[in-house]
Amino acid sequence: MSRPEFEAPPEIYYGDEEAKKYTSNTRNQAIQAQMTDRALELLDLPPGPAMLLDIGCGSGLSGEILDEEGHVWVGVDIAPSMLEVALEREVEGDLFLHDIGQGFGFRPGSFDGAISISVLQWLCNADTTSPTSSPYARLTRFFTTLHASLTNGSRAVFQFYPQNDDQIQLIMGVALKAGFTGGLVVDYPNSKKAKKYFLCLFVGGSAPGKGRQQPLPQGLTGEPEGVQYEKRRTENSNERGRKDKKRKNIKDKEWILKKKDLYRRRGKEDVPRDSKYTGRRRKPIF
Repeated sequence: MSRPEFEAPPEIYYGDEEAKKYTSNTRNQAIQAQMTDRALELLDLPPGPAMLLDIGCGSGLSGEILDEEGHVWVGVDIAPSMLEVALEREVEGDLFLHDIGQGFGFRPGSFDGAISISVLQWLCNADTTSPTSSPYARLTRFFTTLHASLTNGSRAVFQFYPQNDDQIQLIMGVALKAGFTGGLVVDYPNSKKAKKYFLCLFVGGSAPGKGRQQPLPQGLTGEPEGVQYEKRRTENSNERGRKDKKRKNIKDKEWILKKKDLYRRRGKEDVPRDSKYTGRRRKPIF
């Protein structure tokens, strides 16, 4: 089966129907959660909440994992339909419709780290013949501005599906030229099904609070414990479902004000005004 990036540009491939189908697929949910957990492990964040950038956030599946870990996140994606699904799911992160191949406009040092799941390979496809739309040009804008957006000592971790070794060398070469250090981490290199590629990039020399050069993490080896992981992920998903139901049933004032503020920041119109009656329990009517 052909990879999605060979079919059409992401904003076209992930239309309304495909975006909803992808998000509701339990296998996609499990894989996305697994890759996000591994990316956070490679990110090696210090204790406490962090401000993270989710590159190619889609419908917010990775963002849910970031929420569970107590982090604050901002998501960017080029597919409007994916972001519409994310809004419908009421994800906690702030969302931006943006082509990452054009680079970022965030303030320098805005983020403590960045993750990206199954996105980087999309930048290696040129949709036009213009030199500014070439994979090299898009990757250069992307990595240069991303490097500026991250704090010194932070990391960016990308899980991706490279087409071949030449593509890996292109991506790594541009990233190193943009100022990053680091390299490629390959999990389960001897397994055809479980083999996964992670580009682990560092900003600056040492990690915050560690005062030493950041070593490249080691890839996972041996036999992947897929069955055990799926069981754990299912249990976690069920627990998240119970939390979601509990959260959606909470209608106290603090919860309502938080949601209204979130909608206002996203530009939603007709958000009711705050008043002394906000969140007040109504008396039963007989």
